[in-house]
This record gives sequence, structure tokens and C-alpha cells, in this order.
Amino acid sequence: MIRTLLVPSCVAVLFTSAPPAPDDHPAAVPAVEKVLDTLHDAASKADGKRYFSCFAPDAVFFGTDATERWTIDQFRAYAQARFDQGTGWTYHPRKRHVFLSRDRETAWFDEALHNAKYGECRGTGVLVKRDGGWKIAQYNLTIPIPNEIALEVVGRIREVTQPRRE
Repeated sequence: MIRTLLVPSCVAVLFTSAPPAPDDHPAAVPAVEKVLDTLHDAASKADGKRYFSCFAPDAVFFGTDATERWTIDQFRAYAQARFDQGTGWTYHPRKRHVFLSRDRETAWFDEALHNAKYGECRGTGVLVKRDGGWKIAQYNLTIPIPNEIALEVVGRIREVTQPRRE
């Protein structure tokens, strides 16, 4: 009797708690991707109004430097000054994975990006559905480091950041 109840219960827990596959909600994925594509396009054209319309009011942006954790207002102050001078930045998405929560109110993603100056980069983040549309709640831009040179890069980072700590 216990076995009869236990096995179906365990199976049910596994299937209801596992994160959905990228194509579980195919209609919502293009909407999320459109926000990310708009973000990159607006940045490349220094279009601050369109760029910041992609973010939730309480969003956080993490830049490539360990000190770069900005609220969206802090990031806007930095980026809008560049945009006002006609200077943006261009990251070309190469590959992207989008996942949606079962209630379709939250999405998370990772994307491989290419930038002429920095080469291969990675963007990861979270979007939330607000007022019927998707908004970026968190964006994290990183520069992946090949394992073969990781210790060398860590050593250089320590050289550079050591004076900051003293």
C-alpha cells in the first residue's frame, strides 16, 4: 500500500518541481527574446529611452568589473551620459537559452554575445512580467575566461585589485 502511494507521489514531485525546458512555453519565448534584442539594438544606437524601457524600475545591472553592481537608476546615470554623447555599445547575440517559470511570470536566460572590443561575452539574467509585458529585473554581463588561463587571469586581477583593498 505504501509503495503504491509512494512511487506516484515521488514521480509527481519530480515532474512538478523540475524547471521547465526552454520550449515549454513557445509563445512566450519570442516575447522575452524581443526584449533582449531590443536592449542590444538600443544600446548599439545609443538610444537611452528605448534601452531603459527594457528594464523593471527595481532592476539591477552587473557589469564586467567586480565593483559594478548598479541599481537601474545608478546605471542610467552612467549609461545615459554616454548615450547623450552618441556613444553606445554593441553586443551581437550568438546563442541564447530562455527558460520560463510554470506560471509564465518569470523568465531567465543566458546568451553568448560577441563584442568587437572584448570578444566573446556572456549575458545572463532574469525578466519579470509586469503590466502584460516583459521587463529585465537583473542583467549580468561577463567575460568568460578559458580554464587554461584562469589562474593567470586571477593573478592579474589580484594585482589590480590589491591596491583597492588597502
